[in-house]
This record gives sequence, C-alpha cells and structure tokens, in this order.
Amino acid sequence: MSFEISKKFKSEEHSIQQIISSFDSSGELFGNGDRNKIKLFDLNGKIINVKSFKIPHFINKIAYKYFRKSKARRSFEYANKLIELGVGTPEPIAFVEFSSLLGLENSYYVSEHLLCDLTYRELVEVPDYPDRDNILRQFTKFSFDLHEKGIEFLDHSPGNTLIKKNASGNYDFFLVDLNRMEFHTTMSFETRMKNLCRLTPLKEMVATMSNEYAKYYSEPEQKIFDTLWKDTSDFQEKFYRKKRLKKKLKFWKK
Repeated sequence: MSFEISKKFKSEEHSIQQIISSFDSSGELFGNGDRNKIKLFDLNGKIINVKSFKIPHFINKIAYKYFRKSKARRSFEYANKLIELGVGTPEPIAFVEFSSLLGLENSYYVSEHLLCDLTYRELVEVPDYPDRDNILRQFTKFSFDLHEKGIEFLDHSPGNTLIKKNASGNYDFFLVDLNRMEFHTTMSFETRMKNLCRLTPLKEMVATMSNEYAKYYSEPEQKIFDTLWKDTSDFQEKFYRKKRLKKKLKFWKK
C-alpha cells in the first residue's frame, strides 16, 4: 500500500485508513458513480470526500505502478500545487494506492467536501440563472488567471468548477477532478482558447467570455471570439460524432 497524508491531518491517519478499508460497505454515495465512485464520510465532525478510481485495465495497471503516477496521486499532488499557486480547490487530505504484482489495483483520493452554490453547468442549462452574466464574467477572469499562472486544466468542463458566493457578494471558484493538468511557464493564445472550448455550446456565452477575456489579454475581442467559437464548434462536432458512434455500436451489439 502507498499512502500519503497532509501534515494537517496526520493525527487522523488511522481514521482515514479505517474509512478506506470500509469504503465499499459504508459512507454516503455522492453523484452517479458511472466510472469512479465518490462517497462522503464523517471524519471527527468534518465531512470528507473520498474518490475511488476505477481499477485500470491490464496495461494501465502496469503503467500506473511502474511508469506513471496514478490518478489518485496526481489529484493529491495537483491539489497541493494549486493551493501553492493561490487557486481554489477542496483541501487535499490524502491519497491511497493498493497494488499487486500485476500492477495498480484500487486507489483513492481524499479531500474536504466543499458545499457549493452552483457549478458552471447551471449557467449553461439555466439561461435566467440569477446574476448569470456577472458569474460568467467572474468565471472568465478566474480562467484567465489560471492561464496567466501557466495552469492548463485539461478537464475544464461544465461540472468541474464549484462556485460559491462569498460575503462580499462576489464569487469564489474551486477546481475539482484534478488528475489531468499541465503546468507551463507561459501559455500560447491557441492553448488558452482550446482550454475553454469544452465549457459551453452556446454562442452567446462564448461571446460574453470573449468580451471579458479581451479586457485582460493582448488579442482583440473579435479574434478571441472567432478562435474560441471555432474551437468550441469543432469540439461539439467531435463530441456528438463520438456519441453517435457509441450509439451505433450499442445497436450492433444487440
């Protein structure tokens, strides 16, 4: 077993190990658990979030044990890196890995459970969401700040930013699902735009984001919009083409 815990939670090490060992039979299921399973547990009065990653297929079992860091380890390390860089994310607590001679088996990422007011998804699905334009603009500034810090969040998609209204009436943003990230010295214009293209299929939202991004970046608003809308359209086409293909494959298997 590989196990690493944040210094702040060192005194809770035994309790966390007990939670992991009883993961399958206890805890409150959170979300749909299609691939990975998330459960909530009480850790001495504090609600924590434990993510159990799907056991990888044979090749990745070997890769994650001998050649690459596991998703659980990367989630823990990237969360700590984000906090160092002043970026919001639920507080990382620990990661745990179990391996056999054949490679990585079960792995877990433990973090605080953060209650939020909404995610970016609500801005897409609810056109009249209260204060929608303001939230979208603040989110765009948050994304720009990520790019300025060289953070390429590869899963920058609608459900992976938690949003909380703070005491001042503004909004704080917290990244989740952290196992796919790249850190750069600088980020090119093309990389920045591609990093935003998975967020919404709505042209009016892309226009608002382009307008806000242009306030902080050196490229003209029209160029930002044209590039981001093309990248968004390309992503949507690829996404739905893949979806149609999966549907056909399911039909043929019947």
